[in-house]
Amino acid sequence: MDTMEASKQIEQMRTFILAEAVDKAADITKKGEEEFSIEVHRLITEQKEKVRQAYERKTKQVETSYAIAKSMAINKQRLEKIKARQEVMNKVADDTRAHLVNEMQKQDSSRKFIAQLIVQGLLMLLEKEVVVRCRKSDVALVQGCLKDASDQYAKIIKEQSGATKSCALTIDSSDFLPPAPVPGQHGAGCLGGVLLHCFNGKITIDNTIDVRLNLVMEQAKPAIRALLFPPQKA
Repeated sequence: MDTMEASKQIEQMRTFILAEAVDKAADITKKGEEEFSIEVHRLITEQKEKVRQAYERKTKQVETSYAIAKSMAINKQRLEKIKARQEVMNKVADDTRAHLVNEMQKQDSSRKFIAQLIVQGLLMLLEKEVVVRCRKSDVALVQGCLKDASDQYAKIIKEQSGATKSCALTIDSSDFLPPAPVPGQHGAGCLGGVLLHCFNGKITIDNTIDVRLNLVMEQAKPAIRALLFPPQKA
């Protein structure tokens, strides 16, 4: 093999090796680009997921805050509505008390009313001796009702049972009901009426106007509310 032929073979080998190197470099580049593309896609997907999760968290926080604010606003409105209605109910009770005070100032109607209260208490006690407690200012009024109340009691017992039954009534001079309430002043007050007791106060029947009014107001609350606050049509 002469020098020219050897050089030719060497050139062929060099060309082959160079071609192989170029192909290998191309493969490496292609693989690198593919791996880069995959990595970029992975990173983009991860970031998208993080953004989505962060958005969902913020959305839930906003929805939760809105729900809490809405619930608080509804509760506040409901409480204000309840308070306003209660104020109206209190006004009705106050007006009723004022009306009763005016009515009790009329001698004829107040005497008849007190007598009926005493009779009702006697029919619940059914005792021979009963003590009647009243306001100090009403002693004369109540004293004047005792005989009438005792007669009515005996008459009702006779009509309903045929029995003859009487009751001795006395005014409690050792203790009195609280005086009439004074506008603007706090403390216990009594609109009037009577409290009956027997056996040294062991058995009592509270027939004061205050107790009767509270009972009536409590029983009539649904009807009063229906009149004052009728259901709103949708």
